[in-house]
Amino acid sequence: MIEFNRPHMTGNEFEYIAQAKRGHVLAGDGPFTKKCSSWLEEITGCAKALLTHSCTSALEMSALLLDIAPGDEIIMPSYTFVSTANAFVLRGGVPVFVDIREDTLNLDETLIESAITTRTRAIVPVHYAGVACEMDTIMDIARRYGINVVEDAAQGLMANYKGRALGSIGDFGALSFHETKNIISGEGGALMVNDHSKIHRAETIREKGTDRSRFFRGEVDKYTWQEVGSSFLPGDLVAAFLWAQMEEAQTITDLRLSIWSRYHNAFASLERAGVLRRPFIPQECGHNAHMYYVLLREDIDRHKILQELKQHGIGAVFHYVPLHTSPAGQRYGRLHGSLALTDTLSERLIRLPLWVGLTNEQQSQVVEVLSRAICRQA
Repeated sequence: MIEFNRPHMTGNEFEYIAQAKRGHVLAGDGPFTKKCSSWLEEITGCAKALLTHSCTSALEMSALLLDIAPGDEIIMPSYTFVSTANAFVLRGGVPVFVDIREDTLNLDETLIESAITTRTRAIVPVHYAGVACEMDTIMDIARRYGINVVEDAAQGLMANYKGRALGSIGDFGALSFHETKNIISGEGGALMVNDHSKIHRAETIREKGTDRSRFFRGEVDKYTWQEVGSSFLPGDLVAAFLWAQMEEAQTITDLRLSIWSRYHNAFASLERAGVLRRPFIPQECGHNAHMYYVLLREDIDRHKILQELKQHGIGAVFHYVPLHTSPAGQRYGRLHGSLALTDTLSERLIRLPLWVGLTNEQQSQVVEVLSRAICRQA
């Protein structure tokens, strides 16, 4: 069996968890949490990195920080995970679904401006597969209209746009350390705050709406409830696991890039034959090999391809069901124009196994079985 994903362990995870136990600090914002936050700030250049339970939590914090109220509109792609929309719908926000680009499958920046109304409060670009959206254009639109940008960089750690880390460009950025991501803690995430003036409020919201962080820094003589917040802190045991991953982040990224490149080279001939399309990486984007996918020619039956891969013990999957086609998406969101590319591309995409430790032999088997299955239909 070639699993779709196998969580990678660097070797120090349980030793660091044991260190946290011996230090008698298990709750949030302990020594390992501080190590992880400092590392994120150094590697991304953000003003403040706050570890959270998940990327979902980080997105929910951003909605609170933006004071999203019922009826406020948030522009985002429909081709994304449900958390991108849920975080704002929880505050009464209305997702406005915009189509994606054909090349990167990212939010089409040329459609954003026409989607803006007097109720628009934020744009949420999703950096699909760790490949950056066209952030210069998005930030220019946001500045001209006075609206905020929240980067959904769940898949984006160790990737960049014109040398700038994903998640560090907008007002806020959200990262994921779910076990399916490159750098993991089982569950986990982080909110990246890119404006120094918003740090204290972000800390307050993360600490159940209290000024507890300021109290422990000696800035106030007691802490109390200041505003609406929730418990968004992960325990230091989670951070201890995560720190072992962060120490090896560049090595992990390099290994994944090698696997990604082998797939990319192997499928070049099928792309030339017109039966599939490989991922496209714009010149200004430094990606992190979060995933490798192929887009099948429109007349090829994806279900049959996936069935054949499964019969050979290969764990390949499709990805998002577009939110605008879901019951909740139709209930809480609205469409801006045609989402034709979202509809067609989502139905043609197959994600292939990609994890540290995938051998050349296993990868060759994936390539061989997929190529044979596609050519049988072509």
